[in-house]
Amino acid sequence: MVKNVYTTLSSENFDVSDIKFNRDGLVPVIAQCVHSGTILMMAWMNNQSVKKTIDTKDMYYFSRSRNQLWKKGETSGNFQRLRELRLDCDSDTLLALIEQTGVACHTGVRSCFFKSLHDEKND
Repeated sequence: MVKNVYTTLSSENFDVSDIKFNRDGLVPVIAQCVHSGTILMMAWMNNQSVKKTIDTKDMYYFSRSRNQLWKKGETSGNFQRLRELRLDCDSDTLLALIEQTGVACHTGVRSCFFKSLHDEKND
């Protein structure tokens, strides 16, 4: 287990009312593994999902296609537990430091960020 260095980096606390939700009432959130630092996924949250996540420590997101809250792992078993929630300097993006059970991506891989624009022909 990697030591959690993130807690020493925090210098300010924030309140949910500090979050600048977009015109649809949503804010992007990046889920990052608290142990490895791997960026696992990006999703959307609304005020209700942020509050439910903070209250339960389980990650809740807002599905734009279904127009409803969803608990990560509820159907897949690939749950996420919140360890720390951070707000960026512009107050319009969240970073969730989480413990991931199983994989994060719906394709069955650990991280949703497995595609690369790297072009071997130009090396």
